[in-house]
Amino acid sequence: MYGLSVLAVLSAAGAFFINTGATAHSAAEAIRPEMINRQDKVPGPVKREWNWRIWTGFLLALAVIPAYFLFFLRFPVTRDVPWASWLMFAGAGWLLLAGVSRAFANSAVYRGKIAGPILACLSLAVAIFFAYATLYASRQLPAAGDAPRVGEKAPEFTLADVDGNTVAMSSLLSEPMPGMEGQKPRGLLLVFYRGYW
Repeated sequence: MYGLSVLAVLSAAGAFFINTGATAHSAAEAIRPEMINRQDKVPGPVKREWNWRIWTGFLLALAVIPAYFLFFLRFPVTRDVPWASWLMFAGAGWLLLAGVSRAFANSAVYRGKIAGPILACLSLAVAIFFAYATLYASRQLPAAGDAPRVGEKAPEFTLADVDGNTVAMSSLLSEPMPGMEGQKPRGLLLVFYRGYW
């Protein structure tokens, strides 16, 4: 009787283990397709889009200096006050600002969180150099030690006028001006053009 009850307990335990194994096996099979589906649904690394505004703004800022010396310098309206160059810098700044803002706002979609600020700083350095060269350095004239002081008599000179005729100071002061016959001029006004003709 004792042997029979041990055998009954063993057979019951065996049936439990067999059922548990079958249950575990069927549960694993039930989970496996679900896991496969999850792996299929996991997105891979997202390829971020090229942030063209940053690079276009940087290239536009770099193009200002060659454009000024190769094209804008030829015309007094864009040379004396380089407004066209400053408009190019303004456009470059707008593009850089828009590109950097886009990179920080949507960093998962657009590239440029690192390159954008670096290129913006380089563009700002180019603009500062251009401002220094055109607004300050180009207006620094060397000191003229032999130039007459205010109130001194000007030395005799001979220069070409606008039409290319040679004119001497003594002739201008001795001959009457047109429309003022009989009167000698009391003074002389010299106007120096910048020299870009």
